Amino acid sequence: MTSPFDGFEVEARLRPSRQGHAFDLDGALSGIVALEAQVPGDASTAGTLGTERIGNGAVIGSNGLVLTMGYLIMEADTVTLTLGGGERVAAHVLGVDSVTGFGLVQALEPLGLPALPLGDSRGLKEASPVIIAGAGGRKHAAAGHVLTRMQFAGYWEYLIEDAIFTEPAHPHWSGAALIGASGELLGVGSLSLQSQSRGGVAKPINMFVPSELLPPILDNLARGKPAHPPRPWLGALTHAVEDQVVIIGVNPHGPASRAELRAGDVIRAVAGVAVSDLADYYMQLWAQGPAGVTIALRIQRENDVFDLDIRSVDRAALLRKPKFN
Repeated sequence: MTSPFDGFEVEARLRPSRQGHAFDLDGALSGIVALEAQVPGDASTAGTLGTERIGNGAVIGSNGLVLTMGYLIMEADTVTLTLGGGERVAAHVLGVDSVTGFGLVQALEPLGLPALPLGDSRGLKEASPVIIAGAGGRKHAAAGHVLTRMQFAGYWEYLIEDAIFTEPAHPHWSGAALIGASGELLGVGSLSLQSQSRGGVAKPINMFVPSELLPPILDNLARGKPAHPPRPWLGALTHAVEDQVVIIGVNPHGPASRAELRAGDVIRAVAGVAVSDLADYYMQLWAQGPAGVTIALRIQRENDVFDLDIRSVDRAALLRKPKFN
């Protein structure tokens, strides 16, 4: 088996051809590896993200440094990389950044693979051609394009200002590489989403985190240090519904759970400032100070409106620390 993704290849008609590129396509694709992570059953993210996680990673350093998405490796105690030829190499987690969503692992043996150069995605516009690539060579790569650039707010207290949305959707998007016209890495695959076509039909698309967010934090992340100052975190899972921020669930280990917030509660204001969407809510939440600050919320529960003070925490403090080999 050359890849854990055998049986999930990109349709032949969507694959990039070897010709017409200003770089060595097959060489670039060889720098994308499959990644498997094992997480203990008692880890705080095991219930939501699972204990067996599979995705991709892009080699970004000749020393075996691999970039992926943090949710794939968060709290993992075992990480294995699979190269295009089927070789399996152990790796360990260096760091995870909750602000960008990036994660870094270090291969414990030489990979002998070319590193993908880090690019800057800010030149990508609507309809810009890209290659969307998972591990396994051209069978696992799609010739695609940028659908749009826009802000993305995730229900797990996550906000990216200029996320990249692409099509066609890749069958294994997690940690996939977004490759530009010069063979540079322009983004890392984070999510599969639905977009409405002109005819009203839902179609799958992918969201990528822009690569230019990595260089400012790379040194700290590679050293296992916090890449950003810890933000206040409540552990409330939220959706925006008709100009309201509605709680759809709470992390059982977070402050929102201890404060007995529950699904269906509406967050009307943070520190006296009204919020109507997820971006408003997150910006007000994070503006209150560092992790540990007390957050003043106005909550609507059915027909009752009440004020509540919740002491925030550093989300990273609840996670298992990487175990170095």
